[in-house]
Amino acid sequence: LAFLEVVKILPRRRFLLGLLLRGARQMSGAEEASAAVLSKLKAISISGPVYSHAAALTVAEWQPLLQAQKAAGAFTKNLLVKDKKGELHFIAAKEGTEVNLKLVSKDCRFAANEVLMEVLGVQKGAVSLFSLLNDAGKKVNVVLDKALVESSEPLFFHPGTNERTMAISAADMLKFLSDLGYTHKVIDFAAAAASAGSASTAAAPPSPPKKQQSSPRKDEPSVGETRLGIEAKKEDATFAEWYAQVITRSEMLDYYDVSGCYILRPWAYKIWKIVERFFDDQIEQLGVEDCYFPMFVSRSALEREKEHVAGFSPEVAWVTKSGTSDLEEPVAIRPTSETVMYPSYAKWVRSHRDLPLRLNQWCNVVRWEFSHPTPFIRTREFLWQEGHSAFATKPEAEKEVYEILELYRRVYEEFYAVPVVKGRKSEKEKFAGGDYTTTVECFIPVTGRGVQGATSHHLGQNFSRMFGIEFEDPQKHDGSKLLAYQNSWGLTTRSVGVMIMIHSDNRGLVIPPKVAPLQVVIVPCGLTAKATAEEKDELYRQCSLLADRLKAVGVRVKADFRDHYSPGWRFADWELKGVPVRLELGHKDLAKGQTIAVRRDIGGKENKLALKLAEAEKEVTGLLEKVQSDMFARAKAERDEHMVKVTEWKDFTSTLNRKNIILAPICSEPDVEVEIKARSAKESQAQKDERAPSMGAKCLCIPFEQPPLPAGTKCIIHTDRNAEYWALFGRSY
Repeated sequence: LAFLEVVKILPRRRFLLGLLLRGARQMSGAEEASAAVLSKLKAISISGPVYSHAAALTVAEWQPLLQAQKAAGAFTKNLLVKDKKGELHFIAAKEGTEVNLKLVSKDCRFAANEVLMEVLGVQKGAVSLFSLLNDAGKKVNVVLDKALVESSEPLFFHPGTNERTMAISAADMLKFLSDLGYTHKVIDFAAAAASAGSASTAAAPPSPPKKQQSSPRKDEPSVGETRLGIEAKKEDATFAEWYAQVITRSEMLDYYDVSGCYILRPWAYKIWKIVERFFDDQIEQLGVEDCYFPMFVSRSALEREKEHVAGFSPEVAWVTKSGTSDLEEPVAIRPTSETVMYPSYAKWVRSHRDLPLRLNQWCNVVRWEFSHPTPFIRTREFLWQEGHSAFATKPEAEKEVYEILELYRRVYEEFYAVPVVKGRKSEKEKFAGGDYTTTVECFIPVTGRGVQGATSHHLGQNFSRMFGIEFEDPQKHDGSKLLAYQNSWGLTTRSVGVMIMIHSDNRGLVIPPKVAPLQVVIVPCGLTAKATAEEKDELYRQCSLLADRLKAVGVRVKADFRDHYSPGWRFADWELKGVPVRLELGHKDLAKGQTIAVRRDIGGKENKLALKLAEAEKEVTGLLEKVQSDMFARAKAERDEHMVKVTEWKDFTSTLNRKNIILAPICSEPDVEVEIKARSAKESQAQKDERAPSMGAKCLCIPFEQPPLPAGTKCIIHTDRNAEYWALFGRSY
């Protein structure tokens, strides 16, 4: 468990200084991730300063974090590659050194994230020399840059987490490797690069001197310049870097100095508010009311439902102090609110006339204990809505389960333009303490992984029995009691991340019109240096009039008059932010009675078309509807292409490794899922394709829409048993 301290509130200024992360009874995520490394180093008498900082995915992000702490030393780059024969090579080199992989082995490629996790126990961004501590089977060959071995300054390495850095000497680096039992190869990468450069210069004919260029290289920003576009590509090998660039450079999110917590900037929060308004309106029509319960829960309340607590206990954060004083009883920060809300339900429900009790709250929750956060997708604190209902009868409760699930489908498909699979979770994957869980499952084609989109749980009478949510039997008059039937259901800001991963591209964010904070931006164009003030004012006036007309029909629109930026810069800025439609308007367009519309969701010549100004309201709203439907159709076609039926095990793992999700026939025996996950992981690890992941497949759901199951079809893993239904399997976030 991760324990937190609350500092005192200053009585005069009444400021809440906040929750400060400290070493209380248990370690934080960063501390736990680094504990094994630091313990090992201490055991072999290796010491050095340890710096804590925000997560750094790249050296470019790492350097300013340590420079801010005035840390002295050499930055390192640490690589895990796989050669043509399938052998793994770990390379540690001084930052700035050109690493020629041909000097290491033939046809080396960077190992996939799953290989990093499997062999070194870390993800991209946290790989370092210290990660070799997790290479129990000594599967890795070690290569050191000569510049590191001969370095006189301390060397920076991450000790198991990219939220910490330790500085050690070159001698201690070699001592660490020796203690682990590694032999290593030293390569002078710098000399090899210099030699190759000299040979190239000698072989090339002399060229005439070139005029000195004053402008910077295209890939290097000039002084004071901010990188605007996306440099990483949306492909599996660079997906994490691409995603980080998209969410930060589009101003969706910023990093925070507590690992796993992020700042939602207005651009992202507006998307969440649009979803909130739709969903709140829909559940209000169903009879659900909004409320708010405290974020703290007592230990006694949390522990009343044992199975439920067991499912969440590794993630629960506790407050143990107020200032310097220990609390008499620690209080937990809600990981979910069943145990927060249900004691009150037990007080409020006395008669069948008090039912149904249907409440929803929009709030934050904290689930602390994991090592590798992903913004929006997997975070320690996140925003969500959570609904909690109590009914007199089971049919009423079950009706609500599916009504809410349908609303979740609408959020994803009608607003985010993301296709989902509606289904039921297996017994192994269902909500802890519930009777059954229904779900909408999403799919990220680039990584080949599923994502749980939202869930609606039928809790049965498990929690009402535990918390005493009961009412007098209306059919009897002897005082006998009946237990309420309950549901809980939730949708989180993870949905925003799913939308980004599916739709965005190498130019930045792509937002479906229905959730876009700004659906249309109008950019005045064609103004030259010779344009008069009157011409400029008139064009700006026409842009404002067009914006007002569109606002009147409900379009979220803005005219961009930032004349200190060129039109081209503004085009790129709004493309990066994912605004669905850009309208370009100049004097020539006004003369023709048109505006040029540019769609963000597609590229090439097809993304531009002329719209009649006289019918702007109709044409723009029609275009937004088409963009929305086209985005969903493309996403669904790509998802369907990657959803593959497999009936024989020999085809399962190879199909999985082609970044697919699999519909497989299975029986209902509980060991089926465990065996499928274990066997697919083992077979993936044994393959020769270094780009394929080694994570096993889990049961994402049992789809409600079941393809025909021919009589006599066997379970894919237990061929002596008949299959009972199709289940959806895949790797997942």
